[in-house]
Amino acid sequence: MKEEKYTCDICHEEHDVSELTYFDESYLCEDCLRRETFICRDCGDRHWNDDSADGDLCQTCYDEDYVRCERCDAVIHYDDACYHEDEEYHDHPYCRNCFDMDEIIHDYYYKPEPIFYGDGPRYLGVELELDDGGENEFCASKLLDIANAQKEHMYIKHDGSLDDGFECVTHPMTLDYHINQMPWRAILNKAVAKGYLSHQAGTCGLHVHISRNALGANYEEQEATIAKILYFYEKFWNEILTFSRRTESQVEHWARRYGGGIINPKETLKHAKNSHMGRYAAVNLENEATIEMRIFRGTLKYSTFIATLQMVDEICKVAISLSDEFMQSLTWLDFVKGIADDKQELINYLKEKRLYVNEPIRNEVEI
Repeated sequence: MKEEKYTCDICHEEHDVSELTYFDESYLCEDCLRRETFICRDCGDRHWNDDSADGDLCQTCYDEDYVRCERCDAVIHYDDACYHEDEEYHDHPYCRNCFDMDEIIHDYYYKPEPIFYGDGPRYLGVELELDDGGENEFCASKLLDIANAQKEHMYIKHDGSLDDGFECVTHPMTLDYHINQMPWRAILNKAVAKGYLSHQAGTCGLHVHISRNALGANYEEQEATIAKILYFYEKFWNEILTFSRRTESQVEHWARRYGGGIINPKETLKHAKNSHMGRYAAVNLENEATIEMRIFRGTLKYSTFIATLQMVDEICKVAISLSDEFMQSLTWLDFVKGIADDKQELINYLKEKRLYVNEPIRNEVEI
């Protein structure tokens, strides 16, 4: 007996009825059934491809039981989704691989291989402390999303000196890169939006590391430059303290003065090395590859932040270019008058602090 023939509703070719599958009021041949439909891995029902949320998962099952990973966009079951513990509404799920890929907030001793950005050799590495907003991995990840959107610029660490926050640390960058490539304005604005403070917290510092290689062609030249930097700090201590926004008690706790007078740069360096003060000095000499200017109070105000980096760069420039004798004869007025016009944030900040020859100008509140 001859088998009855039917036409496939997709390809319109005739097939024996036993070779067709009836689905959703349509007859489909084997090839069209395979190309145009799928079996949902969750509910086990057949669906048209247009109803696929992700390969072999139908839209209904996806809407009821699945979410997408915030980082890699993979589809994951609600029961397998991971969330940062401080996130209140669980709006940002992660798959296990992405959640475990790396820690958002590293321990205090975490130190990755440095990545250098910009045309050196004067690289500045920034440590900016934030407080009062929580040691919150979700908030930390939002700052990293901004900082590292294009390149790996920054990482975040635990800091036991803070009450309820963390420390943002950059890879070494030139001043130009910090200003024109690093998205500092967006990072600082996001930190404020998430409830963090820096200046107003009272616990936070803004520490700037300078690469020793930028201070001289060899060890002797580097030491001579460092001696002049220390001498500059001693000679203009009151001005630097005003610039830093630190209180005397904060300086004594986190960024102490070496002291020892201002005989000459060489004697200042000798005194500093014999002081055994450790890293809690205004200029920390404990690191092998950098010196660290620790005296500055933290800030989330962009203009103050940039002015601080410009100040560090200007101190280094003066120490590199001037002889010991010229450094000893340098006045504060000589120093500020020598600042180039392109460091406008620094000039404006010096005016705000009455550290420039000027009439008083308006000083916006620090954050």
